[in-house]
Amino acid sequence: MCTTCGCTARDDDLSKVERVKASSHHLRGAIGDELTQDTHAFTEASVQLLKFHGVYQQEDRDKRREARLLGIDKHHQMMVRTRVPGGVVSPAAYLAHDTVAERWGNGTLRVTTRQDFQLHGVLKGDLRSAIRGINEALLTTLGGCGDVERNIMCCPAPLRSPLRDSVNAFLPRLVDALAPATGAYHEIWLDDEIAVSSAPVDDEPLYGDRYLPRKFKTAIALEGDNCVDVHANDLGLVAFAGDDGALAGFNVLVGGGLGRTNNKPNTFAAVAVPLASVGPERAIDVSRAIVGVQRDHGDRRDRRHARLKYLIADRGLAWFRDNVQERLDFPLADPRDVTWPAVDDHLGWQAGSDGEWFFGLYVENGRIADGASGNLRTALRTLVEQLQPQVRLTAQQNVILAGISPEQRHEVEATLRAHGVATNGSLHPVVMRAMACPALPTCGLAVAESERALPRLIRDIAELVDELGVADARISTRMTGCPNGCVRPYLGDIGLVGTTLGKYDVFVGGDPQGTRLNELFAPSVRLEDVTAVLRPLLSSFAAERRDGESFGDWCHRTSAAGRPAEAGVA
Repeated sequence: MCTTCGCTARDDDLSKVERVKASSHHLRGAIGDELTQDTHAFTEASVQLLKFHGVYQQEDRDKRREARLLGIDKHHQMMVRTRVPGGVVSPAAYLAHDTVAERWGNGTLRVTTRQDFQLHGVLKGDLRSAIRGINEALLTTLGGCGDVERNIMCCPAPLRSPLRDSVNAFLPRLVDALAPATGAYHEIWLDDEIAVSSAPVDDEPLYGDRYLPRKFKTAIALEGDNCVDVHANDLGLVAFAGDDGALAGFNVLVGGGLGRTNNKPNTFAAVAVPLASVGPERAIDVSRAIVGVQRDHGDRRDRRHARLKYLIADRGLAWFRDNVQERLDFPLADPRDVTWPAVDDHLGWQAGSDGEWFFGLYVENGRIADGASGNLRTALRTLVEQLQPQVRLTAQQNVILAGISPEQRHEVEATLRAHGVATNGSLHPVVMRAMACPALPTCGLAVAESERALPRLIRDIAELVDELGVADARISTRMTGCPNGCVRPYLGDIGLVGTTLGKYDVFVGGDPQGTRLNELFAPSVRLEDVTAVLRPLLSSFAAERRDGESFGDWCHRTSAAGRPAEAGVA
């Protein structure tokens, strides 16, 4: 048995990362010392610990030749991820991120599929300044990455109802209950300037010295609104209302996770399944118990097999429920039946509360930048400076501007047009339902393009959809540069997963509700052939679909993934 955290792994069987965590003195390691050194990169042990602080060390692979000419091995840079519970960002916090991106990053902001911000291109020497800038706006990067609870997701739409109000009040309590408590973050990044989000504590009653075996993701959904793709998470809490419309409890889902590894059959994507239902006052206790079972029994030998989904697959759901129940002093109730409409990302103009409006703006692949297709970053900064809206980040990488008065609606639209930003009505629905991960050149796991490849490809698919007359079918397309599934490709109508440079596995058959995995249709398809591979399927769909049937549902009903792809293409 592990002598540090009590898990079932023997000390000499633990993975290298587990040993790094155990000797880190609650995530301190040598990070502080290395920040003072005039080097371009951190050591490998510090790289692993930095993730807990919201930082990934990356290489810009586009600059390898330049790095060699400069006499350095690689062009290292940092990606900084802010933890933004529920995606809610104050005007001041948005402007702070924009400033950090300009002064110390690559001049862009990235909205992620977990409703948080990523800043790319930060150099090692600027890292402390960037993190302090974020904390001064009362947000934190602690727990943005690492083997802890990640950013907790929740519907970002600024709508009011007794159910939504109760869930919004519950969210910060859950965040506090599942957040790491180490004082290392404050010591390393903030010195004597105590931030509200990072008060120094040196005990980890939930996580112990080795923290979790792997990352842990949680989302809160509301029955009837699955905009957060709750089934893709290790832990999902589905809020349901009583007869009076107020929060009556949560359906508890466990075991979701979409990461896998090519040619490793013991890794797989999975959707979360119902475990129990629980009253609002018990939901935090249940959540902590679930995290505790994963902490004590998750695989600490093989990080590729360390997520909660593998523990449940290996031991069974009944075993898992029994172990959760042992940690509680009240009985778990059976899960309720929950049904979903199609996932909606709250785009366009919608009436909020107190006579205000909010505007959901599509952001292609989540990248807020100025460029040839429009100056989105400048437009959003202008609007936030002038109108002071609350900014809310969605699970589909989009942005909601909340608290807009009726008189300000024209100004929002005029500002976007003046900066050349394509608004929702001018974009094809297939384009607006597409997502890509950053992939190359910065993600160390990427084996293929994604963000830089999808814009052209998705417009080719849109042309095909128009040609076949199925533009009304709400087709979602999700593309990643590796099998890890950061934009949830295995839940889309179409999933494109990089296998090697220029080639992708093509998956089809996800459902619009985000509850069903799609299936492999064609392996290792060349990027330039993807549209041709999809053509016969979409053509058959156009001829055979039932009224209101989605492309993914048709693929599932007709076992389309079993049809051979076009000869000579895949």
